[in-house]
Amino acid sequence: MTDSKTGSGHAASVTPHDLVFKQFLTHPATARDFMELHLPPALRALCDFRTLRLESGSFVEEQLRPYFSDVLYSLKTRNGASGYIHVLIEHQSTPDRHMAFRLMRYAVAAMKRHLDAGHKTLPLVIPVLFYTGKRSPYPWSTRWLDGFDTPDLAEQLYCGDFPLVDITVISDDEIMGHRSMAALTLLQKHIHRRDLMALLDRLATVLLKEFTTEQQLASLINYLVQVGETTNAKTFVHTLAQRVPQHGGTLMTIAQQLEQEGIDIGKRTALLNVARAMLDSGFDHEVVMAMTGLTADDIAQLLC
Repeated sequence: MTDSKTGSGHAASVTPHDLVFKQFLTHPATARDFMELHLPPALRALCDFRTLRLESGSFVEEQLRPYFSDVLYSLKTRNGASGYIHVLIEHQSTPDRHMAFRLMRYAVAAMKRHLDAGHKTLPLVIPVLFYTGKRSPYPWSTRWLDGFDTPDLAEQLYCGDFPLVDITVISDDEIMGHRSMAALTLLQKHIHRRDLMALLDRLATVLLKEFTTEQQLASLINYLVQVGETTNAKTFVHTLAQRVPQHGGTLMTIAQQLEQEGIDIGKRTALLNVARAMLDSGFDHEVVMAMTGLTADDIAQLLC
């Protein structure tokens, strides 16, 4: 059987369970009867079954298709919002302890597909498990949060706002106290400024505290070179090298090469010239790659 609507044509997915399930549940009138019979009253009242439409595809992983089958229907809610009903049937005789988590994963996958189609808001996805196993009644919770050791804490985390670090509203004075994160946060907060010189004193102060490793500094300069929009990056790096003597060698090498070439910051040519100068000065290949973002192949070509 090849069903273009359900994506069940792959040989590995055609089992007797799969075949009979989809013969029934892919029939719109039968699916409507199923949903009107088995959805809880509150969810049933939410759905406009007149708009029910079978969607293509499956969310079940290939290796699990002998054990699970699924169908997806789209519909409108009573207030006109987009929604879906995803019905999953479990063929295996031993029920999956974490089936509720699987249902949540598939619901999120349906939401992503909805967004990928160009919609701007998340749809409601109603997961439904159709259980036919040998063990009765169904032994596991269908509330996915109950899969955690601490369901109450999980509910607090996943049903509330996620932690947000919005560096655009954190003052520079506060960032200065962020220890080993201060240099990165300062530079990322101001990376799109055309004039970075106002940041110089603060960044130098942070680097002098020696929270930042040589590799981390290399990554920061690489970030500045590739992403920064400043018009005076060469001067900025040169001045920073004078202010931070423990990193002066690395910074000065980059600043001198950029100034000599007069190349616009952010272009690949600039990175190649910086890398060549560092290699000529005896820098380790790994350090050069970390600082410039170039690949091992790029470095090999420079050494030819």
